[in-house]
Amino acid sequence: MDYFDHVDFTRHADWDAFLAFVDSRSTRVVLLTSKAKTAYHKFTFRPDDILLFGSESAGVPLDVNQRADERITIKMKNGMRSLNLAVSAGMALGEALKQTGQFSK
Repeated sequence: MDYFDHVDFTRHADWDAFLAFVDSRSTRVVLLTSKAKTAYHKFTFRPDDILLFGSESAGVPLDVNQRADERITIKMKNGMRSLNLAVSAGMALGEALKQTGQFSK
C-alpha cells in the first residue's frame, strides 16, 4: 500500500488500550451499525471522529455498541442485511472527509 506513509495509524493492544486512547483525546467513537436510525450521509461528522466498524456478519459485541458515542447506518434495500466491510468503510470515510473538508483539491 503506497499511501501508508500518508496516514496516521495506531494499533492498540486491546479494547482497554483503545478506550484509554479515545478518552485521552476527548473524541467521539462513531459506530456504523445496521441497527442505527441515523443515515451516515445525514450525520454531522467532526474532524477528530473515530469511525468504528464491526464484522459483516455479526457487527460488534453489545458492550462495544454501548460504548459508542454515536451510531449511524448505511441504508439498504429491504431484505439486504449488510454491505461488504471495505465498501461500507469507504462510503462512510468518504462522507466524513467531504464534510470536514479533508479531501485535497
